[in-house]
Amino acid sequence: MFISNYFSFETKTRILLFLQKFKTSRFFSNLKKGEQKKAFIFLAADYGNLGDVAITYAQTEFLKKSLTDYKIIEIPISKTLEGICAVKKAIGKEDIVTTVGGGNLGDLYDQIEFYRQLVVENFPKNKVISFPQTFDFSDTAKGSKALEKAVETYSKHQNLVFVSREKITFDLMKKYFIKNKIILTPDIVMSLNESNPTFERKGAVFCLRNDDEKLLKKSENDLLIDLVKKRFDTFTFYDTHINKNYLTVDERKLELKRIWDTFKKAELVITDRLHGMIFCYITNTPCLVFQNNNHKVKGSYEWIKDCSSVWLIDNFSEEKISKILSESNFFRSEFSQLEKEFTILSNELIL
Repeated sequence: MFISNYFSFETKTRILLFLQKFKTSRFFSNLKKGEQKKAFIFLAADYGNLGDVAITYAQTEFLKKSLTDYKIIEIPISKTLEGICAVKKAIGKEDIVTTVGGGNLGDLYDQIEFYRQLVVENFPKNKVISFPQTFDFSDTAKGSKALEKAVETYSKHQNLVFVSREKITFDLMKKYFIKNKIILTPDIVMSLNESNPTFERKGAVFCLRNDDEKLLKKSENDLLIDLVKKRFDTFTFYDTHINKNYLTVDERKLELKRIWDTFKKAELVITDRLHGMIFCYITNTPCLVFQNNNHKVKGSYEWIKDCSSVWLIDNFSEEKISKILSESNFFRSEFSQLEKEFTILSNELIL
């Protein structure tokens, strides 16, 4: 109680990390130094954001394929401090540290950003790769201060690689993280192919956000829902946020299968969520996607605009939406994977 009331999150976390050194880790009791090389995934999503859960899953699968002689070990974000202490005791010089991709590099999700900085600080002698991220430091006093701190922390690491997932992020990382290596790939979930098995498609699915990143006005949101309801006899609402935490790996896989199968049974998905769009891409599902309040949706759309059945609505237009909804078949392009776009990341892992 004393710590919570009188110290900032960062100070409190550093105190808890120090105290963790004197505790025995039950969760990571099997983690020991050994002959087999290891790759760690820090900040793994064990909470109910299925976009982040999918990132963790895709990152795990990507590492398994790229590092066939490595043991892949997940450190759930809820176990970050315990994980840092346990990994420090077990890590070898050839082991690789990765942090999950996503949209949490910035000041909006500042606690996750601080956790990433802690991970980077604590493994100065190992290669660290931050998987595909969006650069999202706000143009505010808070954002400027957070960026300054991030640059200071990351610049001290001699072998830190940032993977950007859109061109805007790539340029911003190049501008600010000048002492770190920067590469560009799509969001890691785009490395998956969940298009099979196929199902009969019927109706529409709404996957719309209700948070600080939402750009659609309430009037636009309501009009959109009315237009879609007039076009389809059946429709359902399915968000990528579920009210569950501390999910096991098996529970996460089950939730991903559930939403992917729901999308594969829809004629059209309507979303303003980045991973709503990406889930449509990997399941080969037609999609109508709207912008959010940053560049990550449009930036990621650039990767798939010519190899998917995804329509991006830059600016809300009833006429444009109605025209798309009048189509009898929403498939407009052959589905193809982006394997070659991830070669640079695969190569970085084995360097």
